[in-house]
Amino acid sequence: MTWIRTIPMEEADDKLRSALEAARAGYPREYASPVSPGGDSVVASHTLIPDAMYHIFAGFAAMMSPDLPLSRAQHEMIATMVSVQNRCFY
Repeated sequence: MTWIRTIPMEEADDKLRSALEAARAGYPREYASPVSPGGDSVVASHTLIPDAMYHIFAGFAAMMSPDLPLSRAQHEMIATMVSVQNRCFY
């Protein structure tokens, strides 16, 4: 398993804290309850570059908008099939 240095919220400066809060604000509502004790590992892996984190997750939020014609289930199905084709864990 690869180890990536991350910055926890309690050590975040104002810029990183703002990026983390913006990322969380854009999560689909289904992400409101954590499902693993590990926390936001994908988001946390971006904490060293707050500007990149903001833009990546703002794009994700726009693509997952409930105002778009695809349902959350359809988004999940597409992500699952892409992972299968790429032979990676989703």
